[in-house]
Amino acid sequence: MPHEHGRTRPHAPRPLLLISDLHLSASIPRTVDAFEHFIRVTADSADSVFVLGDLFDYWIGDDRLGADAFAARIAAILHTLSERGIALYVMHGNRDFLLGKRFMKAAGAIWLPDPFVMTAFGSRIVLAHGDALCTADRKYQAFRRIARWRALQLMFLAWPFAWRQALAERMRSSSEEGRARPPSPLYDVTHESVEALFRKSHTKTMIHGHTHKPARHLEAGGTRWVLPDWDLDHGTRRGGYLRIDAEGIHALPLD
Repeated sequence: MPHEHGRTRPHAPRPLLLISDLHLSASIPRTVDAFEHFIRVTADSADSVFVLGDLFDYWIGDDRLGADAFAARIAAILHTLSERGIALYVMHGNRDFLLGKRFMKAAGAIWLPDPFVMTAFGSRIVLAHGDALCTADRKYQAFRRIARWRALQLMFLAWPFAWRQALAERMRSSSEEGRARPPSPLYDVTHESVEALFRKSHTKTMIHGHTHKPARHLEAGGTRWVLPDWDLDHGTRRGGYLRIDAEGIHALPLD
């Protein structure tokens, strides 16, 4: 069953903002600048900000905060939200599922389980990263289950930082090469998994990222919103967010 939480202050007049799939790294400075503008300016009138996974291009352990000035900078930018009384909720993605307590504290964030049910402005909404819904890709789902074994994670985190970083960079390069291939239906959600999550969560509205196919879909079980990925450094500018307020859910471009 999805988890449910009551700390999102559902009746607050200020809006909720949702983003995902920023894949932040020092190699995409325009995207990082857009992220900083979003946190410091766009989100300034928000009640809460939700990051539904893949904030970073990869995360190899919270000790990265002490070894990488870029990671520490992103955490510090995020912490400005709590300093202004804006709640920050962070969900693991498929690239940064090792974000831990040290990062959450540095960022002033509250970790969200995946999936997660909230009540916002009178409506029940289920949030997810989205990778668990891509059930046609059986190889990835097997990897996803294994990669989340805590014992295996602890073994990986015990490796020297340089070893972990080298492995992450190799996997990142492989992922970049894969983007050049034609998109496959294996990497999209299945109707069966979406309908199952609607049933289990007792909701009629779903929001997720991961697929990089932003849209509003009318499914058999309800309405499914897909968040956009962000990339302002390569080719066509991409990015955006969802705003939830008393008038409903709105897909908005970056400022």
